[in-house]
Amino acid sequence: MPGRERVSGGPPGSDGGAADEGPLLLGVRHHGPGSARAVRAALEAARPRVVLIEGPPEADALVPLAADEGMRPPVALLAHAVDEPGRSAFWPLAEFSPEWVAIHWALDHGVPARFIDLPAAHTLAWEKEKEEASGDGNGDSGGNGEGEGEQDGGAPHAGVRIDPLRALAGAAGYDDPERWWEDVVEHRGVGNGDPFAPFAALEEAMGALRETYGDGGHERDAVREAYMRLQVRAAGREVGDDGVAVVCGAWHVPALRRRASVAADRALLKGLPKVKADLTWVPWTHRRLARASGYGAGIDSPGWYAHLFGAPDRPVERWMTKVAGLLREEDRLVSSAHVIEAVRLAEALAVLRGRPLPGLGETTDAVRAVMCDGSDVPLALVRDRLVVGDVLGEVPASAPAVPLQRDLDRQQRRLRFKPEAREREVELDLRKETDAGRSRLLHRLGLLGVAWGERTVSRGSTGTFRETWRLRWEPELSVRVAEAGVWGTTVLAAATARAEADALAAPDLAEVTGLAERCLLAGLSDALPAVMRVLADRAALDTDVGHLAQALPALVRSLRYGDVRGTDTAALAEVAAGLAERVFVGLAPACAGLDADAAEEMRRHVDAVHGAVGLLDDSPAPHPTDLRGRWRGVLRVLSGRDSVPGGIRGRAVRLLLDGGDVDAGEAARLMGLALSVGTPPADAAAWIEGFVGGGAGGGMLLVHDERLLALVDGWLTGVPAEAFTDVLPLLRRTFSAYEPGVRRTLGELVRRGPGERAGVTGTGAGIAGFAAEPDTARAAAVLPVVRLLLGTDPEEKKAEEKEAERQRDGLAGVGR
Repeated sequence: MPGRERVSGGPPGSDGGAADEGPLLLGVRHHGPGSARAVRAALEAARPRVVLIEGPPEADALVPLAADEGMRPPVALLAHAVDEPGRSAFWPLAEFSPEWVAIHWALDHGVPARFIDLPAAHTLAWEKEKEEASGDGNGDSGGNGEGEGEQDGGAPHAGVRIDPLRALAGAAGYDDPERWWEDVVEHRGVGNGDPFAPFAALEEAMGALRETYGDGGHERDAVREAYMRLQVRAAGREVGDDGVAVVCGAWHVPALRRRASVAADRALLKGLPKVKADLTWVPWTHRRLARASGYGAGIDSPGWYAHLFGAPDRPVERWMTKVAGLLREEDRLVSSAHVIEAVRLAEALAVLRGRPLPGLGETTDAVRAVMCDGSDVPLALVRDRLVVGDVLGEVPASAPAVPLQRDLDRQQRRLRFKPEAREREVELDLRKETDAGRSRLLHRLGLLGVAWGERTVSRGSTGTFRETWRLRWEPELSVRVAEAGVWGTTVLAAATARAEADALAAPDLAEVTGLAERCLLAGLSDALPAVMRVLADRAALDTDVGHLAQALPALVRSLRYGDVRGTDTAALAEVAAGLAERVFVGLAPACAGLDADAAEEMRRHVDAVHGAVGLLDDSPAPHPTDLRGRWRGVLRVLSGRDSVPGGIRGRAVRLLLDGGDVDAGEAARLMGLALSVGTPPADAAAWIEGFVGGGAGGGMLLVHDERLLALVDGWLTGVPAEAFTDVLPLLRRTFSAYEPGVRRTLGELVRRGPGERAGVTGTGAGIAGFAAEPDTARAAAVLPVVRLLLGTDPEEKKAEEKEAERQRDGLAGVGR
């Protein structure tokens, strides 16, 4: 066997029996349930006096927490630089991780357990130097640290090291390393009663690989292995070489067995960069253990591996039962007969493929064929929920944490708002105290960059008292919380400080107004005055009407949200009114001489300001002037000024028409002027789009008012052929936004001729289903039915009141 040399003593199991004198080197695959079972059996057989585990030695003080009843894997050791909390590294551990099994065996047997990998202080500093050398100085390692980036015995760090599993699987004739690993490790017991045989075989295989490929080109392996050798020697001097057990990646075992001098190892460690690092336990998820998540932990199917490790017997039958339960929850018809047939098919496939037991491939094929009717759609659900899984670990409250994390934990418990790994939607009713508190917490975390959830559109309600959030707690959010700890020790204090700093650093007025809205949503009453001062200063100095028009809607929304949350928004209303006045003064000159793209952007600003003015004028805050009246005057100016682009003029007329400030006849007159022969076709088409486009119900307007439809139809038929190609895309964009029913009705009306239907009166009496004037008698006929549906029928209400009064009189008589 290659690598007979050792640190001290002979290799374990060299005589085919129990371990000889010397350290017991247990080479494993990280997150491998077969390795975990083998480690447990080997430790039970060898009974070492100290267990050394690959991991950051700064975490030695955290080892006892693994036995806490509040600790539930998957969890991870999180190391972050004290001066740069965003620079971090993770060492994830699942229930089926060999390292986790070794820790628990040591704690259960009163044996010291220590980590012997290169300290996190060097790892984080090494990452920093590498980033600075490459010119990437963002100060964030992205959460992919040394501990979880290593793929010993698993998938390699991309472009850095050979993949040992793939090389061994290829030598054995397998094209899939996962399948090879399952066949030779996961589907076998501890070899022939010898608990050390699997490790001897892996050590020999890894030794052959390292002889063939060298060290694989990883720049840190030599340094890490030198440090580990020094720690193994130190433990051997303490308890004797035969009392030491080492659990590490199988790739490192030949290097730890190799003879090397202490001086040579220390020379490799000399001059390493170093930073001050803090470590703690944080929750992890099965999804983050999966390679597809971007955190290459070496396994594709953590949920499947957890099942293999936890199933006491009949793993295939138990797995199929889980799958059936999941599909039943999704209302699929799956019976016990399906489970039986799926098990039989998986076993048959394993025999045909020459496998010792059905693996994930066989069970997946059987589930697809028997339970999913050959469809990959329900199979994708099985993979997401079971093969990968949404398990979220838990860490006890006694684990070290930054003060901000502790405050967040307290608020989550107080609000009964437990983080979950599975994505879920929650509806919050802000009129309820608990839901309002949850909303404030989510908005405050958003200000701090801790994106626990994102807002979505509420179903069935457009009121400001309701919020819908899509939530999912990701492990890296623990890093974001640690990073946000520089702003304060509580979520409220940190969000307040961050909002004040962001207001000063905001690049434009729209950013500040958006920040003011977020402060109101987050209930940051202390930060709002500082943000408002910055907002007032920026608004006074900004002369760009587009910026002012873009900022106004956010302020008005803030007023509405503040009203719902009971926040004092008087100062905000004053700034919003002043901003509206400045928009009114500068909007018409700003709309002159714009090109097509700038005109389209300004038209959107006009729409936004129109909605904002209506809300602002309806708000309870006092205003010095009639804002809505002022705005109507601005729209009239825009509608009649030739220097204003056609799209803006058309939209101004439409807004005046919708508000009742011009009648249909005046709107038809203005449209006739805009579509006259002297108007360039492109400008006329833009006017039409502004008037009836943009999703503002223009299609129904043309259906109801045939005079406008006749004007559009007449103009369109008169467009010269050479200009028609230019205006066609604009017209298609306008009318394609209408619903199919509206487009179909318009087509029927145009086919029959709008001019003929108008008749002499031009009132539209010829349109089927529409009268010249509202028929109040017919409309009133439906009122009794509507009252009955809404429960507001006057007669029924009187009867209910009379019955209630009769019952009260009866109760009073009984009392007497």
